[in-house]
Amino acid sequence: MKFLSKFEAPAYALLRFILGFLITCHGVQKLFGGWGEKPMIHIPLMLVAGIIEFGGGLLVAVGFQTRLAAFLLSGLLAVAYFTAHARGGLFPIMNGGELAVAYCFAFLYIATRGVGRWGIDKSSS
Repeated sequence: MKFLSKFEAPAYALLRFILGFLITCHGVQKLFGGWGEKPMIHIPLMLVAGIIEFGGGLLVAVGFQTRLAAFLLSGLLAVAYFTAHARGGLFPIMNGGELAVAYCFAFLYIATRGVGRWGIDKSSS
């Protein structure tokens, strides 16, 4: 399906934007108590996670310092998986960690690929 290749750049930009936005929402929940949650800033690990999710998600979404932000998010999500999910079973589908694993590898991909054609750092891709 070669005709789809012409949409690679906008599809990647959309992927980067949507993933950045979604992880930013997780940061909003932890830092500000958005969407019916209570803020978790009194728990040091949740405060750090919220800052990385909120700030890193915004950076990935707009394409600024994309590689660094995505790398930090990937690491954060690996830590989240191993601290909150892995003890619940061997497979992510068993322990509820499939979203953390999916985010982890999606952000790892973004970290290796960079900003792409569209973003503030478009020259650093």
